[in-house]
Amino acid sequence: MEEFRAEGRGGDADDTTLGHTLRAYGGTWHDPAVFERYVAEARAAAYPAEPFSVPVTSLWYVDGSDYVGRIAVRHTIATRFLREYGGHIGYDVRPTARRRGHATDMLRACLPYAADLGLESVLVTCDTDNTGSRKVIEAAGGTFEDERGGKLRYWIRTAPVCV
Repeated sequence: MEEFRAEGRGGDADDTTLGHTLRAYGGTWHDPAVFERYVAEARAAAYPAEPFSVPVTSLWYVDGSDYVGRIAVRHTIATRFLREYGGHIGYDVRPTARRRGHATDMLRACLPYAADLGLESVLVTCDTDNTGSRKVIEAAGGTFEDERGGKLRYWIRTAPVCV
């Protein structure tokens, strides 16, 4: 998490899941009780109690005992924001693990999980200037739909098409 913080993530203007997480847990990750609370909250997000929340499963990608990144699969895109900009899937790879194919592997690996949720295809978005993420989405089979509000929008089938 310090790597993300060092690149400027977690500030007040960072409205991403990672930004919220960094602000909430900041420098307290080393405390086992705090980390346990974080894990419990992440697990509970799959069954949200709030009326405007959607179920989300967060999966961690690790190499042995090293954290590489996380990917979140939203079970639905039932809010306008998610339908337009957020999509079904979001991911982050720690800065020192980037440009090694991890994000592509993560995205491909979570597609069967999304299919098990009943999603035939998933919306995945990225900022228009995020070339790396665009390449990840395309490598995972993303089909470009359009651009909205600074986001490129792609659809990815979660299961192979049977002919």
